[in-house]
Amino acid sequence: MRWKGRRISTNVEDRRGGGAAKAGGISILGLIIAFVAWKFFGVDPQMAYQATKSVTQQQQVSDQAPQQLTPEQEEASEFVGTVLADTEDTWSPIFKQLGGTYTPPKLVMFSGAIRSGCGTAQAAMGPFYCPADQKVYIDTAFFKDMRQQMGISGEQNQTELSRQDQAGDFAQAYVIAHEVGHHVQNLLGISSQVQQAQAQGTRTQGNQLSVRLELQADCFAGIWANHNQQRTQFLEQGDIEEAMDAAQKIGDDYLQKQATGQVVPDSFTHGTSQQRMHWFQVGLKTGDLNQCNTFESNL
Repeated sequence: MRWKGRRISTNVEDRRGGGAAKAGGISILGLIIAFVAWKFFGVDPQMAYQATKSVTQQQQVSDQAPQQLTPEQEEASEFVGTVLADTEDTWSPIFKQLGGTYTPPKLVMFSGAIRSGCGTAQAAMGPFYCPADQKVYIDTAFFKDMRQQMGISGEQNQTELSRQDQAGDFAQAYVIAHEVGHHVQNLLGISSQVQQAQAQGTRTQGNQLSVRLELQADCFAGIWANHNQQRTQFLEQGDIEEAMDAAQKIGDDYLQKQATGQVVPDSFTHGTSQQRMHWFQVGLKTGDLNQCNTFESNL
């Protein structure tokens, strides 16, 4: 993936190195790794916090500005800022065509734990979008977890990232684009409609709506890849395969089978591996917002 040399977004808040303690006790790989992956894309932060509370120690939360960043952290900031700028340059003209104005989200980079508009953000929760403050939260150490704990790599592609212990750069960009997709849903009023419907339905119905919301965010990530490719020609051989590998390994069925050996469809909240791969491909191939209506599709 070619990402260097393009515009870097000014909407990144880098709060790493401000003294936030790393969460303790998350060394039980089986359940916890599955949990981290399960919560990989856009979840209710408070629910995730409650689930991890029993295996994490009390920690200090800091909102201070970063102290001294390592060269690797500086590169991560440049990468994240470039991908975020690419999403801005994708969604701004789309919203203009719709007769509106795209208000980009802020992206907060943190280490360990930080306060968010949706409660305490922890590294164990994975990247997420908080609609209350319209910010994406990400601990870039998660990119390392993607490779080492989830097996998501990019060794078949070229990369401009210097660190080789992390997932491939396109898989990382996919993570960011998906979370920005949740922001797009929030701006379009889709998220609030889903929340209202969930409040009126059963838990199973609520899970089904959550799946459709997540799959649409996957489709929106595909739209980003489509438009950004037309604009910058940033894709390299192996990038799409890398995204498919990531989508497969964060499917509900894949994660449940890895964690427990069983698959419980009624408990799905993000969609199967096949569904996630399919809807990313829909957005990638069409680049059309209208093709991402997962709520009227037969999944």
